[in-house]
Amino acid sequence: MAKKNNPIPKDYLDSIKIVCYTQRRLMDHQENTKEELAYGIVEEALPNAFFRVILDDTKESVIAYLAGKMRKFRIRVLVGDKVGMVLDPYGGKARITKRL
Repeated sequence: MAKKNNPIPKDYLDSIKIVCYTQRRLMDHQENTKEELAYGIVEEALPNAFFRVILDDTKESVIAYLAGKMRKFRIRVLVGDKVGMVLDPYGGKARITKRL
């Protein structure tokens, strides 16, 4: 019997399968972790990029910190700014992800 010539190497096919699998897992993770934003107004600036924010809907005060991308690109948040943040489900600190 003659050996069948496959134009695509096996290791290349295996690497494509791995890439497709990881992309599919990443997309599933992004769908499942869609975060709800809560909005509020910054009441006080605290040290180390922490802020005291009053929520719009419940009027309660929350301690919030700047998200990593906002620190990286040096987006400034001042007292009186309206911000969007992700609340911790356990009642801890909130993460500021948007400045409106």
